Amino acid sequence: MDALTEDPFAIATPEALDAIYGMPSALAQGKVGDRIGPATRGFIAASPFCLLATIGPAGPHITPRGDAPGFVAVADDRTLVLPDRRGNNRLDALRDILHDPRVSLLFLVPGAMEALRVHGRARITTDPALRARHAAQGREPATLLVVTVESLFMQCGKAPIRSRLWEDRARPEGLPTMGALIAEHSAGAAEAGAVDAGLPESYRTRLY
Repeated sequence: MDALTEDPFAIATPEALDAIYGMPSALAQGKVGDRIGPATRGFIAASPFCLLATIGPAGPHITPRGDAPGFVAVADDRTLVLPDRRGNNRLDALRDILHDPRVSLLFLVPGAMEALRVHGRARITTDPALRARHAAQGREPATLLVVTVESLFMQCGKAPIRSRLWEDRARPEGLPTMGALIAEHSAGAAEAGAVDAGLPESYRTRLY
């Protein structure tokens, strides 16, 4: 048996969920839009960081994307353009999009408790004009994502408030290092000290 059938308290139906949580408010039900208006455009322009969720043959992935505020461009009221900056060339998100174009984006603005959720469909392009327009630090992105927006809405600030996410912008004391996390995730295949020692140079020379 799987974990769901082994747990006598597991929730397995929408009706069971509704019985616990009740129905969403009219405001919550009605806050979904399908166009990028001026306020939404302003929020995206202020955002230096978003999370990109995709789904591929092996399941879902979520990847961070970031640059100067407004690095995700609003082409029109239904279209976003997201340059793909240099990374590790695993290309999980891009490969997923080739399999299934559905994507979700979560935009964050440091200090703002609310977040913007966007859902739509993406394509990967090498359009020369777009690549030139979205160059940064003298380097053009290899590709860009063009996202057709299907729905969007704001997420309230309860989670950041509870987590005190923006209360102190300094790195928390004792937070595991990147090397420690990679070593753990790779079951020791990577050596934490070596990863941490190489990070400053990588961050200095491979941001773009």
